[in-house]
Amino acid sequence: MLERTEVGERALLVELDLNQGAPEERLAELKELAVSAGAEVSGIVTGRRKAPDAALFAGSGKVAEINALRQETGAEMVIFDHALSGVQQRNLERELQCRVIDRVSLILDIFAQRAKSAEGKLQVELAQLEHLSTRLVRGWTHLERQTGGIGLRGPGETQLETDRRLIGERVKQLKQRLAEVSKQRDTQRRARRRAAVRNVALVGYTNAGKSTLFNTLTGAHAFAANQLFATLDTTLRRLVIPGAEPIVLSDTVGFIRDLPHDLVAAFRATLREAVDADLLLHVVDASHPGRADQIEAVNAVLTEIGADAVPQILVLNKCDPASGSALEPGSERDEYGKVRTVRLSALTGAGVPELRGALAERFARPNGAIEAIAAA
Repeated sequence: MLERTEVGERALLVELDLNQGAPEERLAELKELAVSAGAEVSGIVTGRRKAPDAALFAGSGKVAEINALRQETGAEMVIFDHALSGVQQRNLERELQCRVIDRVSLILDIFAQRAKSAEGKLQVELAQLEHLSTRLVRGWTHLERQTGGIGLRGPGETQLETDRRLIGERVKQLKQRLAEVSKQRDTQRRARRRAAVRNVALVGYTNAGKSTLFNTLTGAHAFAANQLFATLDTTLRRLVIPGAEPIVLSDTVGFIRDLPHDLVAAFRATLREAVDADLLLHVVDASHPGRADQIEAVNAVLTEIGADAVPQILVLNKCDPASGSALEPGSERDEYGKVRTVRLSALTGAGVPELRGALAERFARPNGAIEAIAAA
């Protein structure tokens, strides 16, 4: 039996092409997710299938290939870039004699590591427990002495041996506490409405540069890093733009393709900042080869949370030579004359004045208010 460590676990990655498209990009993203979780990638297995195998997802032949490579590389765990059913996960663990986690568990683990605020930790725990409740089974004997590790952080360490009744009670408690947080946020939003403050939310794919842009626009010092899901907790700052109405800018959690439904549901209170916004700044990594797919993935989540009707300005970020983007900073207007796209570099500041100008135009202060301020 292999001992576990908190970080640096040797992981074998499995990426199967099920005709979703862009398998290379999906594999690159899986590598980023695994590294973000603290894994050391020891090998990769790829393949193609028309449809998942009901029992083993990958089929017996591919599982035998995975097992041979796992033994050859000494991998301690196998990560599938797919959502596995409880039955598939258990069957794979029995065949491979190691821990197997899927994409959902991997993303939840990263969130468990990154959550800093009390609200964020509650949201992650709720998502983990709801995911765990669908696959809670006794008898995972090869996991008895394992503690910590990817997919087992947070409640996963203590709840694997807990029955459904206790998990259900904890889920109920978490939902009640998050409902209280949601009421507090609603109260704050109503207060901003009464004060005639405009709400603008940054949304976008993870690692698109939202937090860097947030800091550039507001002068804040929110944590920004070149890693997936660097920001989990919503940060709000006042954004002062000459000639514009008062604006509060919010930096929200990044999205990703196939974002676990449990996670979207758990973070619903946080994502209300996007639902109730007057405008969304949809930040896109202009240098990423799969940016069109990323835009589609973000819009899918926005539809799921009910924010698809909120007006958007598409912000193509990383338009600088260092990022490898061929786009030049600037802006584009739609057929009605409104700015619909801004190309910029949050890192260098190029194109940021155009974005500020677009916001000043969108939320222009009424002449009467300007005159009243001048008279005062």
